[in-house]
Amino acid sequence: MDEEESLRRYGLHPSGADLDEVRHLLSEHTRLERRAQGEGDTELMKLCCVQLFNAGSLEDVLLIWRAKAASMDAGCSIDIQLLCGGGLAGTRAHLSKHHLPEAAAALERLNRCEAAGDFEDFSVDAWSGQYAAYYR
Repeated sequence: MDEEESLRRYGLHPSGADLDEVRHLLSEHTRLERRAQGEGDTELMKLCCVQLFNAGSLEDVLLIWRAKAASMDAGCSIDIQLLCGGGLAGTRAHLSKHHLPEAAAALERLNRCEAAGDFEDFSVDAWSGQYAAYYR
């Protein structure tokens, strides 16, 4: 499946079983991208992250982080804001309660990006709207 087919099949706001399929697709391409940069489809990975961002579940934060951390290309393609579909404060609290090195790394990056101004005037609705315009 490519980006175009995923967008056609799931749209930007998948729900229910479609979300599970998006998670599986993201996990598979993350695995491929970690194995060798370019094996995963980073544009598809970004779309999957946007779809999960729009669902707003904090349970997807680490899945999105793993995708972002899969390679340099993925890191550039997947915006740090996509971790925050459940809101910045909620994401920070969620990452803080995990005792995993990847949660600590994600929280550290989030904090550095916020200090650099990357979350100035951040809102889930505004970012969702920006992605809707991007994929139109």
